[in-house]
Amino acid sequence: MRIGWAIAATAAAASIAIGGLGLVIARRLTAPVVRRSYELTIRGVDTSGERPIVLLDRTPHTAAPGLYCLLLENGGLVRLSSEVENHGPERIGREVLGTLDEGLRTGARASWSGIYFSSPEDAGLEATDVDVQTDVGTAPAWLVTPPAGSSSTWAIHVHGLGSPRSGTLRGVQVANEAGLTSLVVSYRNDGEGPTVGSGRSTLGATEVDDVRAAVRYALAHRARHVILFGWSMGATIALQLSAEPAFRGVVAGLVLESPVLNWGATISANCTRSGLPAWAGALAAPWLDNWLLARVTGLGDSVKLRRFDWIARADELALPTLILHGSTDTSTPISVSARLRDLRPDVVHLEKFDAGHTMTWNEAPARWRATVMSSLEDEIRPSSGIG
Repeated sequence: MRIGWAIAATAAAASIAIGGLGLVIARRLTAPVVRRSYELTIRGVDTSGERPIVLLDRTPHTAAPGLYCLLLENGGLVRLSSEVENHGPERIGREVLGTLDEGLRTGARASWSGIYFSSPEDAGLEATDVDVQTDVGTAPAWLVTPPAGSSSTWAIHVHGLGSPRSGTLRGVQVANEAGLTSLVVSYRNDGEGPTVGSGRSTLGATEVDDVRAAVRYALAHRARHVILFGWSMGATIALQLSAEPAFRGVVAGLVLESPVLNWGATISANCTRSGLPAWAGALAAPWLDNWLLARVTGLGDSVKLRRFDWIARADELALPTLILHGSTDTSTPISVSARLRDLRPDVVHLEKFDAGHTMTWNEAPARWRATVMSSLEDEIRPSSGIG
């Protein structure tokens, strides 16, 4: 009898521990926006040459070829060249492009980033600040008009979880060159849009309402069609809108960067990246899908992750869809994008890069721009009947 009670007690303790791990994962995934961490230390700044060289510890990120930035703890942004200089087994050097920020000095802390432009002006774009009215408050947005004037087709750019809207400016540049009016949106609990409830993300379940309001804003300002550019979780939002009957004939196509196509796969991948077994990701699902457990997680309602499974919903895709995805993405596996492409080769084109999450532009900017431009000109725009 004592052995039975001991076994039961052990099993109960294990269940509580496993359930607790699921809660921890769910809370971390939906956590409110927090201050960026600055994990890099500037090891030196060589100003003896024509351009300054910043010295950094060698990591897979800092040694990756491509255009990247250092976000400094003082708020500065330092753009780096694509060439990587070898400074021994533990150090690399990268040339600074543009003006040397006063915060870039030996010992300063910085964060590695693919966000290459801090504002539309920084990206060489002319923008107007506008407000999108949502059912939870005002969401600020940038309205970017192309040189030839406002177009009847608008590109709506949706950033990802934990990323600012400035991260989408890499794509806004291309849309601008293609002659599209762009609306760069914010949404609830992203640090720029309205703060709702506990400030937690609902992984696209409620954020989609704010982007829907942005689409309606575009239509109210003489847009006839929209192309949705979605980055990471922004792709989750874009896909939801593309499937809504109210926007049939309005949404002309999708451009998706490192898209979250299945939250289960993404959560599992992030568990692996954090040193947890991949199966631990499934433990978070009840804390997001069950209404009562979602309240314990800190959410106002359940998320219902199945609605975001675009492998299961592949038959619902009806629009030209360009996916740009990196083969070394440890956050949203490229295998899921490849699976969707294989299921719907009639509408989905996958362009593969040797890059990490949302870093495909950075790894090969010229190729990225050419791919998106070609898709806009040859596939997406003609399908909407736009000349």
